[in-house]
Amino acid sequence: MSTRNTLLAAPPHAVEQSLRRLGTDLRTARLRRNWTIEQMAGKIGTGKRAVADAEHGKPSASIATYAAILWALDLLRQLDDVATPERDAEGQTLALSSERGRARTKTGLSNDF
Repeated sequence: MSTRNTLLAAPPHAVEQSLRRLGTDLRTARLRRNWTIEQMAGKIGTGKRAVADAEHGKPSASIATYAAILWALDLLRQLDDVATPERDAEGQTLALSSERGRARTKTGLSNDF
């Protein structure tokens, strides 16, 4: 019996909304360039269905499809900044507190010379 991926069937609401917004934005950018779905699919080397799924914000669309569409639209650079460590305030705080914890860990002195 295969397990069903609940993320694809029922993603968290915020994820679903973000994917829909991204898909809508990708479609708008494509239409502004007067490209058809067929033309976009040809530019990124995939089928029309993959492009349509991404433009509809379907969770089953691959990240590679989203990235390739961004590349074709000359918008891929914006994806580079999505999860940069410099923008991860929570991660920076956790790393700093972890480093402080290690600095406080004292080991006994050794008499081995």
